This record gives sequence, C-alpha cells and structure tokens, in this order.
Amino acid sequence: MKSVQAWSDRNFEFDYSTTALIIVDMQRDFVEDEGACGAGGMNVKPLQAVVPRIKSLLERFRENGAPVVHTRYGFKPDMSDLPEAVRLQSKAAGGEYGTPGPLGRILTQGEAGFEILAELSPKPGETVVNKSTFGAFTYTELDKILRGKGVSHVVICGVTTQCCVEGTLREAVDRGYFVLTVADCCGAFEEKLQKGTLDAIQSEAHLFGWIADSQDVLSA
Repeated sequence: MKSVQAWSDRNFEFDYSTTALIIVDMQRDFVEDEGACGAGGMNVKPLQAVVPRIKSLLERFRENGAPVVHTRYGFKPDMSDLPEAVRLQSKAAGGEYGTPGPLGRILTQGEAGFEILAELSPKPGETVVNKSTFGAFTYTELDKILRGKGVSHVVICGVTTQCCVEGTLREAVDRGYFVLTVADCCGAFEEKLQKGTLDAIQSEAHLFGWIADSQDVLSA
C-alpha cells in the first residue's frame, strides 16, 4: 500500500494493482503549437508544460503494472455524435468541430489533430477511450473496463483542467471511485481556471477527492 502526501491532512492511500492512471485528452489539437487551439490563438504553453511530468507519472505506473487509460475527445467523421449545441459553441469559440484545421478536421476521429502526443503514445494493452463528451464515462465502456480490472482508485491528469479533467473526475466520484487529481500534471489555458478548479475540488473537505503534486505521487 502506497501513501501520497495530499493537499490535506488525509493522505491518498492506494495500491498499484487496484489503481488506474487516467490521462485525459493529451491530443495534438489541444497541446501542440500547430494544433487547432494553438493556431487559433489559445495559450497552449501551460498545457505543454505538464507533458514531461505526465510522462514521468506514466512511466512509473507502467513500471508497476498498473492499468493505464488514455482518453481522446472528438467526433466521428460524419459528426453524427456532435450535438448541435456543442457545434455552435465550438463555432463561437473560433474552432468549429469537424471543419478544416491545421492538423486535419478539428477534433475529428482519424485526423492528425485527434491523435495523442507521440511522447505519451499508448502502448499495446493500454486502454484508449474515444469520447464525445467532456467526461470519459458518459456513452463509453470505461466504468465497465475499470471494474473488470478490479480498479477502485483512479489517478487523473491531463487537459484541460476545468473541462475534461474536471468532467471525468466528477463522473468518477459519482461512481464511487477514490480519486486523486495530480495538480501539476493538469493544464488549463488560463491560470484562473486552473486555480478555480483546484479550489472547487478541495472545497468542503475535498468534496471531489484528493489533490497532490506529481513529485509526491512519485515519492510514495
């Protein structure tokens, strides 16, 4: 049993055999300078900064034989799973999903921008979840997959903090998992969004689980 010094007086206790690492949406369209977000003027530097730390975390979980899950946010080529409300929001934000972007159609399955960064590329046997919602559990087999592996705890990291990371951790908490968010392995386009999300997670005696820094997880 490992014990992580969390941002509270309650340490996060876990065992690699029952703990999954969930890496959320480390996709080229979100993170790379030439991706849809970077080319569209978003500040992707905070997202790029977490990549080396996520890589260290990923390597540690792999070394210990723990389940690893990678998620990818995007839509089918025919856009049949893209709700109209979501399409209109993405259009208003300046990067309408499914339209031509610098790395192919924006956040569309099969396009270069939809793919996970090479540094964090999934290995054979690791779970890859394609999702059309912010949370990784809705309309997917993720809960069934984790239960089938005997997972009771999840460690979450990725981008963006206030969107798909938070969406996934809230769904995990609702399903009864013990959840640890690795703060410095999560990235947001704006610091205020990063801080606001972390504040919400640890509100009311850590309503949405534990928070820790990557070095504390690696030191456990």
